[in-house]
Amino acid sequence: MSELNSALEHPTYNYKVVRQFAVMTVVWGIVGMLVGVLIAAQLAWPALNFDLPWLHFGRLRPLHTNAVIFAFGGCALFATSYYIVQRTCQVRLISDKLAAITFWGWQLVIVGAAITLPLGLTSSKEYAELEWPIDILITVVWVLYAIVFFGTIAKRKTSHIYVANWFMGSFIIAVAVLHIINSLAIPVSMTKSYSIYAGTVDAMVQWWYGHNAVGFFLTAGFLGMMYYFVPKQAERPVYSYRLSIVHFWALVSIYIWAGPHHLHYTALPDWAQSLGMAMSLILLAPSWGGMINGVMTLSGAWDKLRTDPILRFLVVSLSFYGMSTFEGPMMSIKTVNSLSHYTDWTIGHVHSGALGWVAMISIGSLYHLFPILFGKERMYSISLINTHFWMSTIGTVLYIVALWVNGIMQGLMWRAYNQDGTLTYSFVESVAASYAGYVVRVIGGGIFFCGMLIMAYNVYMTSRKDIEPQPAPAAANAA
Repeated sequence: MSELNSALEHPTYNYKVVRQFAVMTVVWGIVGMLVGVLIAAQLAWPALNFDLPWLHFGRLRPLHTNAVIFAFGGCALFATSYYIVQRTCQVRLISDKLAAITFWGWQLVIVGAAITLPLGLTSSKEYAELEWPIDILITVVWVLYAIVFFGTIAKRKTSHIYVANWFMGSFIIAVAVLHIINSLAIPVSMTKSYSIYAGTVDAMVQWWYGHNAVGFFLTAGFLGMMYYFVPKQAERPVYSYRLSIVHFWALVSIYIWAGPHHLHYTALPDWAQSLGMAMSLILLAPSWGGMINGVMTLSGAWDKLRTDPILRFLVVSLSFYGMSTFEGPMMSIKTVNSLSHYTDWTIGHVHSGALGWVAMISIGSLYHLFPILFGKERMYSISLINTHFWMSTIGTVLYIVALWVNGIMQGLMWRAYNQDGTLTYSFVESVAASYAGYVVRVIGGGIFFCGMLIMAYNVYMTSRKDIEPQPAPAAANAA
């Protein structure tokens, strides 16, 4: 194994930590999505919690969100940011030891979440459920991550800082600020703490964090991925570098204000709700600017989509990004939100971004990376990548359409009144009416999950020293 590792090492760059994070992205993706399929199935067939408290939906749901966001998405961001910063700055990571600590520290965070959340040890804050000892570990790992990333940029051999690094850098800084401020708490034991904020202030701080976890962890970081891997895979320059800079500054200055749209029709002051709605609507412009920039990078190279499934992953992810960043501002409008709030439409919206954008841009980027990291010309099987692409696309569409239909139906049923002012439908009737949508969601999620198993097999076969990659069509050699 040591001989294999030394053979895979790059003389200039640290590929070892990139490879470790890339492999664990696939592993944690399978784990997190398996939990997602299980809890989706529990909504259709509640007996699947087996009357075990640690398999209850209420405990597994935060495990699912933490696993897919911070384990799968986080490892993808670590892997790609470490790779991009080295290649664009033409210099090795500033410290191999610190990079290794960030890898093992992040895996320890994930294992801590996997143990504590099923046990019901939680702060109950959305996307910030982990208790204070793990929060401190996250902070330490993140500070070291920032030192490695920005330290590498500081010693770069190029005068220019490529725009992908701008997005990655903003994501690192913003997530640090968000995590520290929202996680401030008073510990009462090793496994329990209470937020220093109370009531409406706590809700506002939480959704300032929650929506900007989406805005920076799940958007800015993955846009950095897009600005590097789409041009690389398409073998074309970015359509407009000037637009990418405008996109960056507009996104980071506007996104931070959008959180209050999660708190429409609550105790939050109306002016704050309206401000969140207005900023969310303005946010459509930079979001679509970035999407258009990515898609138009294929100008003169559209024919590659016929033969290159990796490029399909990257471009279709941009389509889902454009769709979900139109849907988000639309749902922030108060009159629309009065229908969509608390319904499955919101979950459908989240997964159009999570599966269609975040997962597919990550998968495409990793398929580009793995042959480089394992010293091969291409992935073991191009046809398996193509199969994975269609499974991911079909699974995502089934999933989000089922929840769109469910959500709109639920919203309409909840607001239906009889002439005497009584409710036409009980809540239980809306749950029963949602059953078919829940079954379709399980099918869609199951298809997406099976695609990840195919990816794991393809990565394993690519990594084997005695397996040669199969010949690919000449037009797909860019893969």
